[in-house]
Amino acid sequence: MIKKIKNTTRYIRLFWLVIGVLFSLVLIFVSAISLGFFGSLPGFEEIENPKSNLATQIISLDGVVLGKFYKENRTHAEFEDLSPHLVNALVATEDERFYSHSGIDFKALVRAVVLFGKAGGGSTITQQLAKMLFHDPPGNIVERIIQKGKEWIIALRIERHYSKQEILAMYLNQFDFLYQAVGIESASQIYFDKKPKELDIHEAALLIGMAKNPSFFNPMRFPERALQRRNVVLKQMYRNNFITLDELDSIKEIPLSIKFRKQSHVEGLASYLREHIRLFLSEWVKNNRKPDGSMYNIYTDGLKVYTTIDSRMQKYAEEAVGEHISNYQRVFFAREGSRRDFPFVKLTEKEIQDLMMRAVKRSERYKNLNSLGISQDSIMKNFQTPIPMQIFSWNGEIDTILSPLDSIRYYKSFYQSGFMAVEPQTGFIKAWVGGINFKHFKFDNVYQAKRQVGSTFKPFLYATAIKEKKYSPCFEVPDARICIEAGMYGLLKDWCPSNSDDKYQGMITLKRALAESKNTVSTFLMKQIGPASVVQLCRDIGIKSEVPEAPSIALGTMDLSVYELVGAYTTFANKGTYTEPVVVLRIEDKNGLTLTEFEPFTREVMSEEVAYVMLDILKAVTQFGTGARLRSRSGSYLDNVVTGFPWAFDNPIAGKTGTTQNNSDGWFVGMVPNLVAGAWVGCEDRSAHFRSTYFGQGATAAMPVWALFMKKCYADPALKISRSDFESPQEPISIITNCDEYRRKQNSDDLPEWIK
Repeated sequence: MIKKIKNTTRYIRLFWLVIGVLFSLVLIFVSAISLGFFGSLPGFEEIENPKSNLATQIISLDGVVLGKFYKENRTHAEFEDLSPHLVNALVATEDERFYSHSGIDFKALVRAVVLFGKAGGGSTITQQLAKMLFHDPPGNIVERIIQKGKEWIIALRIERHYSKQEILAMYLNQFDFLYQAVGIESASQIYFDKKPKELDIHEAALLIGMAKNPSFFNPMRFPERALQRRNVVLKQMYRNNFITLDELDSIKEIPLSIKFRKQSHVEGLASYLREHIRLFLSEWVKNNRKPDGSMYNIYTDGLKVYTTIDSRMQKYAEEAVGEHISNYQRVFFAREGSRRDFPFVKLTEKEIQDLMMRAVKRSERYKNLNSLGISQDSIMKNFQTPIPMQIFSWNGEIDTILSPLDSIRYYKSFYQSGFMAVEPQTGFIKAWVGGINFKHFKFDNVYQAKRQVGSTFKPFLYATAIKEKKYSPCFEVPDARICIEAGMYGLLKDWCPSNSDDKYQGMITLKRALAESKNTVSTFLMKQIGPASVVQLCRDIGIKSEVPEAPSIALGTMDLSVYELVGAYTTFANKGTYTEPVVVLRIEDKNGLTLTEFEPFTREVMSEEVAYVMLDILKAVTQFGTGARLRSRSGSYLDNVVTGFPWAFDNPIAGKTGTTQNNSDGWFVGMVPNLVAGAWVGCEDRSAHFRSTYFGQGATAAMPVWALFMKKCYADPALKISRSDFESPQEPISIITNCDEYRRKQNSDDLPEWIK
């Protein structure tokens, strides 16, 4: 008996000796790691400020993230931004004793060792965070043991310097949920189109369930696995008293309910605007440095760019462009697609070949092949060889086999559009649509493209004439072929433009002349005032493109951008004051410190009286002129098919259509008191277009985009788009706008001699 007791005592001593030795070895090992014998550890500063690639966010005026620039699509979220369901699910599933340990859960660690990891690895949330923040995957078991020791030390340091709430937020900000969803903010948006604070229990459980193995429990590829894992998380939440049994039973029956919205640089809302802002930021960072003198990185420094865009109006604008242009394209293919020279009009085969060759040499494929020293014959053979490719269509992308040369001609057959809406009083750009599909057509038709503006330029001519001559909208002028003779304004020969329909009415009021877009009256006005005054007005209202001092500008022969044209029109709606359109309000760093603020430039260009008279004239365009379809409550079969009639607007609208030679460009700019919006529609090449003026004119090509957009805006009362008339000047005006009154007084002594 005594011998057995002695043996037992010896075994106990041996046991504690082994434990003591092991503990000493672990202590020595951990101390060696802490002292840097196995490589350096992150210092205090690195733990306080962990280096993460934060995406730059583009934020709308109504607080919606329009898009991001990133290497990793990561957006920082504070603990207060998290749904409590996220926090509860994470703690219940990954670290039940999170709130009671100091970074290392020894109970879980012993369990993991005894059960050889079958009941979990024993790593706490803090240890997992340490692993995500500071370590690459180890190469062998020795490196893994050393890394595990480092994780312990880093975890203890993190626990000393951060609160439990901050650790949870850091963990969720670091985790990669796949599909460029780095961090919980991006994951919530991509999988559920929600902010993290808005997540329901089943949504939070799904995302936390992915933490075990995001690829294996990928809900997009393996929905059944993801659903099972989500329900395991829910059971853990019940086990830890975060939900009741009744809640568990009911929530388990909810399907995944994913609203997947993949984010990328070429998809999502306002893609053309985001690219414009990216180019803007690329220049901004050159002149705005960090406090240490280094340059900001727009992909990793977490800048916040606050814009003037209203996300709802942006959505309506993109929908309007898509709805009209897709239908307009269908009609174009149906009416013109069978032509041998389609999509071009009145070009010889040689001219088409030259046009296509120029397009080939502008392509990236040509530039890449040419840079490799490949001969021109081999390059052209490459362009003529059919290959598998994915091409754009309005019914979705098509996988096909096509030669690069044929694909270039195919893309040239598509109508493009540019659309911009501006609040005239502030210059705030509310919507910006640069094209029909950024992935396949990256050229921005709002800011980059400049196209002939046609009759949409005429209001600037009329405004100059009214400013200088005080003409009434009711002033009658000749609608007849008028010539500006050779020698005047530098002309080498007589210039005698005709009306587009070659019809003439004799005498006509200015109001009706602009409403019906009479070229003859524009010629008459140009002859009275000369081009120099018109050019000066153009400069004053923000047009930076070249406007030559030539009489032909009366018909809009110059090229302008949508940005310039719509911005210039705001002068009329803003009582004669030009306000430069602005889209970026301010830029903040990742900590919310304002780096730069932007304010629109303003300039008084014309009197409030002249601006009001111009609005009176431009309202006539939509009352009985080229924009009268906006008022129609019925239409012809073609009207209904092509333009989406009827529009039936009954509120005051000032606007102007524009159609260029051969129907190459269609324009419409429309104004209500607190919104000016304009659309351009045309193909990439001016030689590609409808042959018929009915189909190619601005009222058919561009005005429906404006009408669809405004219908959607008016259907959303929260936007508060005005339906009222334009405000008249506070001071009485000297120019008579009522034509009945004008006719009564025409022969009275009240009128100046120059009008009689």
